[in-house]
Amino acid sequence: MIPVLIFILILSLLIIVHEFGHFIAARRNGVRVEQFSLGFGPQIFKKKVKDTEYSISLIPLGGYVKMAGDSQAEYKGSDYEYFSKAPGKRFQIIFFGPFLNYILGFLFFWFIFFIGYPSLTSKVGGLIDGYGAKVAGLKVGDKIISVGGKKVGLWEDLQARIQENKTKPSVMISVLRDNKELKFNVLLKDKVLDDQLGKKRALGIIGISPFDEIVEVRHGFLESAYLAIKKTINLTLMTYEGLWGLVSGRMSMRDSMTGPLGIFFITSKAAKLGLIAVMHLIAVLSVSLAIFNLLPLPILDGGHLFLLGLEKLRKKALGVKAEEVIGNVGFTLMIALALFVTYNDIMRLYGDKISKIITK
Repeated sequence: MIPVLIFILILSLLIIVHEFGHFIAARRNGVRVEQFSLGFGPQIFKKKVKDTEYSISLIPLGGYVKMAGDSQAEYKGSDYEYFSKAPGKRFQIIFFGPFLNYILGFLFFWFIFFIGYPSLTSKVGGLIDGYGAKVAGLKVGDKIISVGGKKVGLWEDLQARIQENKTKPSVMISVLRDNKELKFNVLLKDKVLDDQLGKKRALGIIGISPFDEIVEVRHGFLESAYLAIKKTINLTLMTYEGLWGLVSGRMSMRDSMTGPLGIFFITSKAAKLGLIAVMHLIAVLSVSLAIFNLLPLPILDGGHLFLLGLEKLRKKALGVKAEEVIGNVGFTLMIALALFVTYNDIMRLYGDKISKIITK
């Protein structure tokens, strides 16, 4: 029950922030907002305040902001309607939804870095036969304190320093053993692996695994902001690289995309790991939602921005018929995508069980 509640709260937060972006930008630009809705299906709550009806529906898998005159068919020519505004103002209204999701992701990353997060130390937990660390004489329990002359204390720092030296035949590693500092010249072995984006990457391997020792890492207020910016930018670049991998066929859509069911299982795992894991998941999902919504596809915010660009070039908006066709195509594509990712999630999570039932 708790994972379900957390899942609903996370989705609701992401949707409310996104739609609030559209809402606040519309109000600031003089557009009347008729509805602010969270969810779909039968309404379980609604209240009208001034010109806007606020409602919550039974199925918490989406939401929308309904603005006056936001389609050519409904536009009457009043100055409070969406289509009465210049393309620049309409751009702001559309863009502010994903922009607020992006800001939310950054703020959560900032908060995580500031309040502290768990991380493995650089203590050696295991040694692999035939690799440099064991050959050089490192032992389980050694605390690695520097790699190539650079200090390390966390496992992530240790990995980064080793990869900085991956083109060299060996690297000098200092460890603490029984309160004594010892130095070892450790041979590096090249290993080519597929990363999470399907790219072949050559890594330098010394053949160790981490000890089960975790510390809480905290950063200062301004340093946390810098790290959050860096994390958000890296996630953005990685996401676009992943999208290009899907388009180019380098990555499989089946293995790379997930829907609400998959997100629910990810949320369940994060809930078991604790608050920081849930907050990290919110940050990642919020940034990912912003990026996805800015794709130039019909029905998405990016599609609307693309049409605004066309309108700017043509000096006039698309006709009612063209708008209807694009809307219908976009809706069909979204339904098809939703069915695909749901089927994909079911087969990935329950495929083995389904196969056993069929073969019985």
